[in-house]
Amino acid sequence: MSASPPHSVSSQLPESKNASDAQLNVSEVESDSDLAPVVDKFPQKKPKLLARPRVIALIALVVLIIVFLGIFLPVFFVVVRKPTNKSTLSTTGVSGGGESTSASAKPPQATPSSVPITGGNGSLVKLENGTEFTYKNQFGGFWVQDPANPFNNNAQPNSWTPPLNTSWRWGVDRIYGVNLGGWLVMEPFITPSLYQKYPTAVDEFTLSQALAADTASGGLQQLEDHYATFITELDIAQIAGAGLNFVRVPLAFWAIETWPGEPYLAKTSWKYFVKLLNWARKYGVRVCLDLHAVPGSQNGFNHSGKSGAINFLQGNMGLANAERTLYYIRILTEFISQPEYRDVVPLFGIINEATVSQEALTSFYLQAHTMIRNITGLGEGHGPYIVIHDAFNLGGWSTFLRGSDRVILDTHPYFSFSTISTAPIAVEGAGGIQGGEWPTDVCTGWGPGLNNSRSTFGVTIAGEFAGTPNNCGLFLLGVNTPSTDPQCPEYDAWETYNSTMKQGIQEFIMSSMDALGDWFFWTWKIGPSQAGRVESPLWSYQLGLENGWIPADPRTASGLCGQIGAALQPFDGTYLPWQTGTPSSIPASSTAQYPWPPPTISGADVPVSLLPTYTGTAPVITLPPATFTVAAASVTKPADGWFNTQDTVGGVTAVAGCSYPNEYDGVFAVIPTAPCTGSGAAATAA
Repeated sequence: MSASPPHSVSSQLPESKNASDAQLNVSEVESDSDLAPVVDKFPQKKPKLLARPRVIALIALVVLIIVFLGIFLPVFFVVVRKPTNKSTLSTTGVSGGGESTSASAKPPQATPSSVPITGGNGSLVKLENGTEFTYKNQFGGFWVQDPANPFNNNAQPNSWTPPLNTSWRWGVDRIYGVNLGGWLVMEPFITPSLYQKYPTAVDEFTLSQALAADTASGGLQQLEDHYATFITELDIAQIAGAGLNFVRVPLAFWAIETWPGEPYLAKTSWKYFVKLLNWARKYGVRVCLDLHAVPGSQNGFNHSGKSGAINFLQGNMGLANAERTLYYIRILTEFISQPEYRDVVPLFGIINEATVSQEALTSFYLQAHTMIRNITGLGEGHGPYIVIHDAFNLGGWSTFLRGSDRVILDTHPYFSFSTISTAPIAVEGAGGIQGGEWPTDVCTGWGPGLNNSRSTFGVTIAGEFAGTPNNCGLFLLGVNTPSTDPQCPEYDAWETYNSTMKQGIQEFIMSSMDALGDWFFWTWKIGPSQAGRVESPLWSYQLGLENGWIPADPRTASGLCGQIGAALQPFDGTYLPWQTGTPSSIPASSTAQYPWPPPTISGADVPVSLLPTYTGTAPVITLPPATFTVAAASVTKPADGWFNTQDTVGGVTAVAGCSYPNEYDGVFAVIPTAPCTGSGAAATAA
């Protein structure tokens, strides 16, 4: 989440694993009323004594038939029925064509423990800790938990979203998504109580230092306590039940590893991300993995790990930090491209909100694209869509690397970080709806830009937006930067909102949904402050649902901009084939403009040729997949964390004998006059 800005590829590779794409499809079964006997077909008067055995036998036969149908049909439809290969449903990914396979699917009835356990609205779900809750989903969604096959992708979050085992159709299917911000990457305004407990903390770097020093309270382990409780399976069930179909999950590089001098809790958040993938699969919710914090900080904001200077593609450590980031992108790509995970994680945001020069960033994006597609191969079904952020310049990417394989542009529109406006929201505006001027401002300010980007760049999404037009909220601008907006007391007092205020906020949010088209709200949940209340209320989708300023059905936002007379310059839903999965290539005339490394790095004291770099000689890190106790090893063993066994280059490490500036300030102890090639001595950090 932004805290200050406005607003030659290799040929297709064969898969390295022999896992089949075939998935089981969920079929409709008769309702309970269809299976029940028609009781009025039986005589109601007492039969003669000699006829009673015959009637009893008939009743027993009917009961036997009912039991048989109740057990056999679900087993047949879920287990026995031949699976449909996903490629026969919608393999091209080209929007605008093909028959929808997502409408009107129904969950199979509950079955014995030897087959998948499933249920829809009103079903009872048992969590791994033994507690139970009732699943609430009024939109035709159903969950599936298959002990024998934990990679079962039959689940569906709602009737209008394709099940996980069915291809997504860009331009037809819409993203109704929410971020899981503040969970695996900390932000002060999302978890304010932790930052209030440690007043010296302003970002996760300083928070980690403060936590580690407080051994009496559990030290750095307190972060794992947060991971274990802030987002749970129940949250994912609620997200599916709210009519949503995607979650965007911020993850930091320290989920993979840390190096000396980095205080973060290493390798722990990955365990919870894998749990999240299990939950998302269970409820049919797709995942956009977003690399939210990288070595050196890509934007200087508190959610990048360390606030302050930017040392990614900028400054003396800009190149080395970018090399290390590419390595982590490689490791994550290998994991999520495995057949067992690629349908659950179809989108990969390779770096969040990098605010460096567009030329250097394009060079990085091209290098990442080449590396990723060398791992996955080209075209639909070969690894995730690559999501790149627009660096707060949506219109500047229209000619970006045409012919690239399945790249999505991500924009984060906010009014919250622009000039303060005191225009009221609890008043009537255009079209007779509440919200004052704000719905019109959203529709005219955001809608045309996104639709134009879809026509020029290709698939474009809003990876973040919020439920408020201002910067009110505890720690929203940072721990030591309170808002000066005079309306904040009104906006922060959510417990006393009247119906007009709630309606105005809802119209602002719904117009945002309509204008953006494919969106992720920031964020699902805001934790309470030490005062015991949520103090940034309009950033919490969950709180808004519970209190009536978030629509219970996100589809009801469709058409709102037209209702208030705001033209959106509609996009016709048709993308070029290479944008959605037909293999292509980037012309050499384009790649030649963006060599790697980039010819210049801004803010560096020396030419690029003299900047510190790393070498690929370390053992490669393989991220651990989930473990399962019931499923056969033959089912789970192929998911070993590494998709392409031909990818054998070593891991990134320091060049022995070379001295490196601190990754976050890039200050040379001695300015180099020649490239450091190492002397065999241990590398040091200045």
